[in-house]
Amino acid sequence: MIIATTIAEVRTQVAEWRRQGVTVGLVPTMGYLHEGHLSLLLSGGAQCDRTVASVFVNPTQFGPNEDFDAYPRDFERDCALLERTGCAMVFHPEAEELYPDGFCTYVENDSDMARVLCGRTRPIHFRGVCTVVSKLLHIVTPDKAFFGQKDAQQLAIIRRMVRDLSMDVEIVGCPIVREPDGLAKSSRNIYLNPQERQAALCLSKAVTLGQKLVTEGQRDAKTILSAMLALIDAEPLAQIEYVSAVDGNTLAPIQRLSGTVLVAMAVYIGKTRLIDNFSWEE
Repeated sequence: MIIATTIAEVRTQVAEWRRQGVTVGLVPTMGYLHEGHLSLLLSGGAQCDRTVASVFVNPTQFGPNEDFDAYPRDFERDCALLERTGCAMVFHPEAEELYPDGFCTYVENDSDMARVLCGRTRPIHFRGVCTVVSKLLHIVTPDKAFFGQKDAQQLAIIRRMVRDLSMDVEIVGCPIVREPDGLAKSSRNIYLNPQERQAALCLSKAVTLGQKLVTEGQRDAKTILSAMLALIDAEPLAQIEYVSAVDGNTLAPIQRLSGTVLVAMAVYIGKTRLIDNFSWEE
């Protein structure tokens, strides 16, 4: 596996692959990889001849009181896991490589898509996400880029960015990967102590309850959300940031389920902020 730390190295290698006529996939990550990330790499390997992973904790998507400095990092461990998936190259730049001195150009979704759900409490987050993903797409020029559906708002915003900016890449959404007891895989799960880890199951239980109500024919968003909220509220360690039902493409709030729907949540368990969701399409 090639370990590249500069933009020039990545572009030189991708140009060589292009001369060979191979397809290229990209999996952007912030490292501290888990099975969810690895599932993206495996999807990339199944659909493209070469897969590139980025491992970069992106400072521009963290607010001033968020966990940038504490975010878990273990590049040696990440490389060992990436090699097992057949990843051809990992791009692991320093912040100065992507954001050189004087950097002042950002990519931003100037709509309510970036202001609802997680955007309500993380106002700069999606500007940082769009900027770094845009840079990675321009650097790697992949045929396909793979993102997890656990970050469903991010996925919707990236798809919109690619459409709006006429980027020549296919964005592939991959299913949420869960622990055996249902907890969605997340690099932040490492922050949970044993009591909090058990309490965190209220998120996946709420997802299961919501899916059950939809399967039984319930289409009133308020009824579904009220049941999910009550389940999470019953957990003393949980502090709800939001549980919302929105249009899966525009992220606009909905009152009845129809078309493509996203039901998403953000919940603090102790000091750890976790997200989960489910999608439904009629």
